[in-house]
Amino acid sequence: MAEGTGRRRRATLKLARGTAACVTLAAGLAGCADGGAGRGDGGVGLSVSPGDGGDRLRPDSVIQVAAQRGTVENVTVAHKGNPVEGVLSADRTHWRSRWTLDPGTDYTVTATALGRDGRTRTVSSEFSTSRVKRTIDASLEGPDDKETVGVGMPIVLRFEQAVGDRAAVERSLDVRSDKPVAGAWHWFDDQTAVFRTEKFWPAHTNVSFRAHLSGVRAGKGLWGAKDVAAGFRVGDSHITKASAVTHMMYVRRNGRLVRTIPVSMGRGGERKYTTTNGQHLTMEKDDPVIMDSSTTGCGPGCADYYRETVYAAVRISNSGEYVHSAPWSVGDQGNSNVSHGCVNASPENARWFYNFSYRGDPVRITGTDRELEPDNGWGFWQMQWKQWVAGSALKQALNVGPQGSAPAPAGGSQTDAAASPSATPPAPGSPPSSGPSGAPTAQGAAGPNQ
Repeated sequence: MAEGTGRRRRATLKLARGTAACVTLAAGLAGCADGGAGRGDGGVGLSVSPGDGGDRLRPDSVIQVAAQRGTVENVTVAHKGNPVEGVLSADRTHWRSRWTLDPGTDYTVTATALGRDGRTRTVSSEFSTSRVKRTIDASLEGPDDKETVGVGMPIVLRFEQAVGDRAAVERSLDVRSDKPVAGAWHWFDDQTAVFRTEKFWPAHTNVSFRAHLSGVRAGKGLWGAKDVAAGFRVGDSHITKASAVTHMMYVRRNGRLVRTIPVSMGRGGERKYTTTNGQHLTMEKDDPVIMDSSTTGCGPGCADYYRETVYAAVRISNSGEYVHSAPWSVGDQGNSNVSHGCVNASPENARWFYNFSYRGDPVRITGTDRELEPDNGWGFWQMQWKQWVAGSALKQALNVGPQGSAPAPAGGSQTDAAASPSATPPAPGSPPSSGPSGAPTAQGAAGPNQ
């Protein structure tokens, strides 16, 4: 966790011999602080970049520690701000930071290497990152921190303005899961990035997400303002299937049928009165909610105008569809479709479903001729997996595990997702290829259906 701005952070890396490690540290990149890389006595050489005295470096710079004729044994970074993970190479001779730096921050790096002759060498470097003027913020539409969610739950990240460099931003997004899964990011526009697994999350999975946005160059003269993070838990598997043909809804918990509910769906005749077909997710719960046809262009005086208060309402799309209590249509539930597009249930059944549901529970509806659009609410499961991955700025699927997310091998799937990602992570978003390039420039729903 980030400490208060008034306290100086100190993080130390102690490495077990013969192993690679992924650690939490802070970082940067410039020239080298030479601790004996060119020594003539055959002892261990050690270099740290950025070099001592580096000033006004780009926040997307990278810190690197390299040992010659020995191994990196210890790295300590003192600073104020967000921790950033680093990765040690398999042969323990190189360490580099994984994420970008906080703008306008002073860093002190102290590294120690152990030589083949048994002697150690320590090098220190101090540097600072430039302040930035134009920043971009992001927020999570879902999930909430500490929320228990359904097995279909996406991670929906919304940006306050257009992202110019989606690839740099996507590299900063890290998902961790205590059970291995495959997943991918998909951009629906310049302000919306969504993570979805290839198959549903395993029940009872603990997941954490962090957008390491602080210091990411999100576009020309535009920099990430702060990190966004949430930890959530996938609860029981709730899978619901409903048919507009049989007028029945079947609800399963962890594969076992727990409720059969007679329903009435959209009466049809017009597109707006047709329930959408396909894989929905529960998005929110309202009790009560006012359903007003004015939001769909049918105001007072319109032949089909309605304004109704309904209870125990579970939203499943942004085109106004809910599963909700409808005492007026109980006689039609189980035999006829009479609603304006929602899934009507009896007050008792609707209340049970309302209390039962998490956000992110799959609700699959069949038997209608109006297909749910992938961008209608959380209709993300309507998109085929290859098409979903194609919407990634990096065009890649990810293996997600306890150590984070890393690119999946070509043709990989959830069934062969690694328990932990590769020890060599992608570089931070748009870093300089060698030394710093200098300081940043001065600019541095549709209405409900009853």
